[in-house]
Amino acid sequence: MSTYRDLAFPRSLSNTRVTGAPIGSRRATALRTVGTRERRSHLTAPRVPTVGIDIGGTKVMAGVVDADGNILEKLRTETPDKSKSPKVVEDTIVELVLDLSDRHDVHAVGIGAAGWVDADRNRVLFAPHLSWRNEPLRDRIAGRLAVPVLVDNDANTAAWAEWRFGAGRGEDHLVMITLGTGIGGAILEDCQVKRGKYGVAGEFGHMQVVPGGHRCPCGNRGCWEQYSSGNALVREARELAAADSPVAYGIIEHVKGSIGDITGPMITELAREGDAMCIELLQDIGQWLGVGIANLAAALDPSCFVIGGGVSAADDLLIGPARDAFKRHLTGRGYRPEARIVRAQLGPEAGMVGAADLARLVARRFRRAKRRRVERYERYERYAQARRSQESL
Repeated sequence: MSTYRDLAFPRSLSNTRVTGAPIGSRRATALRTVGTRERRSHLTAPRVPTVGIDIGGTKVMAGVVDADGNILEKLRTETPDKSKSPKVVEDTIVELVLDLSDRHDVHAVGIGAAGWVDADRNRVLFAPHLSWRNEPLRDRIAGRLAVPVLVDNDANTAAWAEWRFGAGRGEDHLVMITLGTGIGGAILEDCQVKRGKYGVAGEFGHMQVVPGGHRCPCGNRGCWEQYSSGNALVREARELAAADSPVAYGIIEHVKGSIGDITGPMITELAREGDAMCIELLQDIGQWLGVGIANLAAALDPSCFVIGGGVSAADDLLIGPARDAFKRHLTGRGYRPEARIVRAQLGPEAGMVGAADLARLVARRFRRAKRRRVERYERYERYAQARRSQESL
């Protein structure tokens, strides 16, 4: 298989650059054009391998993904300390891509970033877990690799993957909610991710559901993610344990009194084993989830809600109460169709798979450039062969 080196691109991490028009303007224009053609482009995009990158607060995951959403190879590393410069994270991304390119013919790179990405899908405007502030991530990475690069919010890429290959297949109006440390989200309508005028649509976690409620890191009070997220689940469990509540004895014993060791996956595990407090906490989180979904249904009227993220691993312990609360709070209940609420199918790889698949929309530019290089090489070989033949006469 050909690699970057076969294409005569140096591996240098500091000076590799595609020649031609200025990268920023050329790529931004191309991606804006692609964004208006997503409805049909995903069906006609080249069936070539692409790399998807999922960047979170704790890990960077990279994988080569084929046109059917299959992961051919996956790499994972810890996210560099957020106090370090953005270049440290960029170095990590580039190294992962170059490593995968040694073994795969990669045609484009898609990056799903945990942060706000501008409408041109170039700059990460703000990332809560990384030191990215108005960072031109796409142009910086594209300037160091020999293939097109696409950047999007990680919830958008996860929603795209679930619509293409997972729980949202066949839906034309889909909302995805990702429950992790906080709440992320994405809107997909008529085969397009809806990013909003400025690219930051889908920040559902910061809808205010309790005026004057719990303080949120965003600066407001009463945000939805303060009542239905991994942080909310752990906060409630630790508060009960710290108060030495009788209902918390099971989890206190489990952590041997070390309340700081209580985690979301631990609560889910104990709930599955029948711990009454953990079951109740997941029910509370699920009920708040249903309330928020009912609000989103009133505003967006989708046909399906896909619930992903780490907290969704609780499955029916969480989603069952969410469905019940949704039915109780839905505006016009009993007189309107109800959206389905389903758990995501692709797990933690969804963002990576979606980023790779979205990148396939811009891979055709790399294929055209590669084809032109091959044609130039073939013409040169024919010319050189003719010269050699003449000289031998």
